[in-house]
Amino acid sequence: MIRMKFLLTSRLLLPIAAVSLMSGLALAQSTTTAKTNNSAHTADQPSTMLSVQVKVVNVLATVRDKHGKIVNDLGKDDFTMAEDGRPQSIHYFTRETDLPLTLGLLVDTSMSQRRVLDQERSASHGFLDQMVRADKDKAFIIHFDREVELLQDLTNLHEKLEDALGKLNSPQFKRANDGNQSGRGSDPDDDNRQRGGSGRHRMSGGGTLLNDAIYLASDELMKKQPGRKALIVLSDGVDRGSKESLETAVATAQKADTAVYSILYKDEDANNDRRGGFGMGGPWGGGGPMGRRGGGGGHRYPQEQRPDGKKILTRISQETGGRFFEVSKKETVDQIYAQIEEELRNQYSIGYTPDRGGAAEEGYHKIQLTAKKKDLSVQTREGYYGGSTIRSGQ
Repeated sequence: MIRMKFLLTSRLLLPIAAVSLMSGLALAQSTTTAKTNNSAHTADQPSTMLSVQVKVVNVLATVRDKHGKIVNDLGKDDFTMAEDGRPQSIHYFTRETDLPLTLGLLVDTSMSQRRVLDQERSASHGFLDQMVRADKDKAFIIHFDREVELLQDLTNLHEKLEDALGKLNSPQFKRANDGNQSGRGSDPDDDNRQRGGSGRHRMSGGGTLLNDAIYLASDELMKKQPGRKALIVLSDGVDRGSKESLETAVATAQKADTAVYSILYKDEDANNDRRGGFGMGGPWGGGGPMGRRGGGGGHRYPQEQRPDGKKILTRISQETGGRFFEVSKKETVDQIYAQIEEELRNQYSIGYTPDRGGAAEEGYHKIQLTAKKKDLSVQTREGYYGGSTIRSGQ
């Protein structure tokens, strides 16, 4: 079990139970049986009160027409819901245009992102200023590179969020004083680095703990928050050294009912600066510390294939009900934030009590939510985990 490093507080966050609804059902004795001599006794018999636990699955959805424009005037009867291919009845339905929102901003501050941090910081300032309403919403800010730090816990104060954004910075390379020519420190995300003047340094792990950041934000912060929840991830999508796998990170976000909006922001110049001779983690992270394999000298080793950050971030967003974006000359980070803001203010909240026909609650259940009208596409999470507990580090 890993824990987030708290910059502002060291308190542990308490776990919460899975979301459920306790309903009191009055079960009266049946009066449809044939009349007998003891009918008077039956009429006087008190009704039985039975308390049962009902699992309600809540789904947030965004609907778009064939032109990509958001549709926000649909009703409950305009949707069909199924779980694992079995039709479900929609019991709860609201349009989430003005209800409270919990936001988490996760910013990749590894060395591969150092040249785009200023743009990310500026755009994030405007986004949080627009999204976080002092009387309704809350937000927190996390940065991740070779460690995961909570720069600002949940708050609705813009001044605190602005202060946390100002603390976003990349680690600095560690100067080699021993004449070591092994090549350590030349990779942008190598672990042999330190933050300028901060003294915070971790010798274990890799240089970009993307999976761990999503896992910790979901498990330690989002899980206990009610209502609508969303994570915004700014990264190139390449994980190095996380203890948690991508599968565990995604499953934890799903269990916390949290959508992940991914913004791919690559610095191609930084990526091209890499040299051969460095090992990487696997395509889903967890590769441990990077470094030269073997001793010093002039030997060079082939570099393993770089993971596809775009595919990784796309998968995270699709499976959690968020959306993937990529910063480009045609679409700036400010424009992307504007789209996310519009989407988060125009969602449908749909709830149902699963009818599984005797199937087990535990395990993963696939959700199929569609609009009855033609040419409408529905964006929502692909499924959820019922009953069973996700194992950390698996």
